Amino acid sequence: MPQSNPDSAKTKKELIELNDELENYFQNTIIPQLFVDADLILRKFTPPAMKQFDFSPKHIGRPMEEMVDNIRYSTIVENIEEVIKTGEIFEKEIQTSDFRWFQMNILPYIILKEKKTNGVIITFVDITDRMKNLRELERLNTSHETFIYSVSHDLKAPLSNIEGLVHNLLEISDELAKGKADSKEEQKLVAGMLEKSVKSMRNIINELSEITKIEGNYQEKLETIQFDDILKEVELTIKEKINESKAHLHFNLKETQIKFSRKNLRSILYNLLSNGIKYRAPGIEPEIHIKTRKTKDFTVISVKDNGLGIAKDKLDSIFIPFTRYEKKVEGTGIGLYLVKKIVENAGGKITVKSKPGEGSEFKVYLQEQA
Repeated sequence: MPQSNPDSAKTKKELIELNDELENYFQNTIIPQLFVDADLILRKFTPPAMKQFDFSPKHIGRPMEEMVDNIRYSTIVENIEEVIKTGEIFEKEIQTSDFRWFQMNILPYIILKEKKTNGVIITFVDITDRMKNLRELERLNTSHETFIYSVSHDLKAPLSNIEGLVHNLLEISDELAKGKADSKEEQKLVAGMLEKSVKSMRNIINELSEITKIEGNYQEKLETIQFDDILKEVELTIKEKINESKAHLHFNLKETQIKFSRKNLRSILYNLLSNGIKYRAPGIEPEIHIKTRKTKDFTVISVKDNGLGIAKDKLDSIFIPFTRYEKKVEGTGIGLYLVKKIVENAGGKITVKSKPGEGSEFKVYLQEQA
């Protein structure tokens, strides 16, 4: 009768206990983890991994190369092979094909007695939000660098004009003192040009002030606003532009009111309507259609014109501060940036469709403010 080996029985018991402990750990951890053996076969996974990568019990025992579509990261098999070969930990920030970001750690599972890697444990920590915040910070830093450069560039022009005009005024004053009659008309002309340069600087400074308020999430007073009333206010403000361009405004207000900041809504409408007139096609009277409607989540304002239109490769840049998509048209290039910031700060969004020679349509999606 064969006798049992106490050491063998003890080893078997230890292996069972170790397996139970590993199983217990895998079942109770909150982190997506996989255990893959040295033959690249998936042996275990945690419940969070099941949820994250759409695994099921049928995936146990299958090769990892068949799991690539689940994990949505193409080189994971090569990474596992490298860890098994070298016995060194592999760490990498990865972006899966569904655009999520993970901190992936592949640790060798080493049997100490045999001094060889018997498999790997792969840990996935979701860092999508962290990466989004990092990308946003990078974008903001780039935006602010561009912003500072653009501000200094746009302020230099009127400042240079003012310096030159002041010099001219001093010369004219000397001529007036000497009794030269024709210097009076020249003085009026220079004074008018000086006033225009000062006005240009004031506009830039005022719009910088608006940007500071918006980026600082300055809280505006909320009220129920009738679209008909606010559009009449804006129409009156731009009446001179309307008359000069012979623009025609058409209204279709299916949604009649919204609870919002009056100042901010006026700014949105003023900038969109002004642009519709400003970027008109030569020799064509502007036709601007303003529509409002209600969806499940938003009040939608549409402003459509028959103007110059915007080239496809410029659409992404029109909301960048101090960017003008038609250099020949006067302006600071802040208007659309302000509109976008106001809308996004209120939980909404803005879209644009445009073709050169056919005009543009801006759609503003506003959430009702509580």
